[in-house]
Amino acid sequence: MGMTMSQKILAAHAGLDEVKAGQLIEAKLDLVLGNDVTTPVAINVFEQNGATKVFDNTKIAMIMDHFTPNKDIKAATLVKQTREFADKYDIKNYRDVGNMGIEHALLPEMGLVGPGCLCIGADSHTCTYGALGAFSTGVGSTDMCAGMISGKAWFKVPSAIKFNLVGKPQGYVSGKDVILHIIGKIGVDGALYKSMEFTGEGVKYLNIDDRLCIANMAIEAGAKNGIFPVDDITREYCDGRYQGTPVEYEADEDAVYDEEYTIDLSQLRPTVAFPHLPENTKTIDEIGETEVKIDQVVIGSCTNGRISDLRAAADVLKGKKLADGVRCIVIPGTQNIWKQAMHEGLFDIFIDAGAVVSTPTCGPCLGGHMGILAAGERAVSTTNRNFVGRMGHIDSEVYLASPAVAAASAVTGYISNPEKV
Repeated sequence: MGMTMSQKILAAHAGLDEVKAGQLIEAKLDLVLGNDVTTPVAINVFEQNGATKVFDNTKIAMIMDHFTPNKDIKAATLVKQTREFADKYDIKNYRDVGNMGIEHALLPEMGLVGPGCLCIGADSHTCTYGALGAFSTGVGSTDMCAGMISGKAWFKVPSAIKFNLVGKPQGYVSGKDVILHIIGKIGVDGALYKSMEFTGEGVKYLNIDDRLCIANMAIEAGAKNGIFPVDDITREYCDGRYQGTPVEYEADEDAVYDEEYTIDLSQLRPTVAFPHLPENTKTIDEIGETEVKIDQVVIGSCTNGRISDLRAAADVLKGKKLADGVRCIVIPGTQNIWKQAMHEGLFDIFIDAGAVVSTPTCGPCLGGHMGILAAGERAVSTTNRNFVGRMGHIDSEVYLASPAVAAASAVTGYISNPEKV
């Protein structure tokens, strides 16, 4: 019986010739990740267990991004604890204000993840790196601690769902619309503890930013991970960047999948997830002339804070003004993206339109800071979750959309088609 792409990576890191769905394995890790919320918990467990060293100080990343720059005393205390631990054990990939970014935008940019690597992170959206042909998945802080000490983690080998992508996206359709369409189709538990493997001739029409967005939201369908094949687009991105040794894996022709779907990218339309689940999707055409009035727009996050996302938003906003009463917050994913957007003149477009540009931070995505919603307020956001109270008050609402739809909505004051703004 053949193996899927994910199963091959797990087998290689477990030192096994083959693995099967449901099998329990222990595998060697290439990277262990934590942030300012989850790392302190792992540090506490580390110290409670009497550990005195980490397995490899070059293979641990601690990225201060959720409440950074520190929003209050508690946030500052958590970061201080992490900073002191990183200093004590000489953690090479500790990133704080000034050289940080949103973790899942920063790690690919830094070259810490790449084809064939195995990564765990104490953050559910660690599945992002599957865009580069890696097996990466979110874990709890105790598993992060075990990984920091031993360089290993246990896994239950996932079965898989195959998504055959065909056709070429049209107009303003982006990776965000692709994954929202898929989640709307299979549901938030449609891929529960499975690998979402994307393949097909349509993949070549998705840039790295699109793929990172799609893999990022695999967890929103309940998946263990999302993964793309390694192609010329992947190689071009990783060449001279990835610090490890790239290893390319392909699924066997006789690999077994629980389900297979064909998605025609040419037929997709800009898509919005209504409250309060990512599966509650409607196309921009289905929304039509129904006015869903909004109060705030957030463009950024580990899902859509990359340079192509900011360019798409600027393309819609150029020469326009925000609607009266609408706040628009733009959050570049990393310092490098921030600089690139500034030098390209995108900041002028955003600020002239009436938006504000933030330092990189997760901020409003998890209801942390930099854009909390009050009761009764609605936001269109390029983030990945729209659960009850996700961005603030439990009586607020979050609508998930692409940067283009978010920008168009900021201009009109209600959810809008970027083609008509």
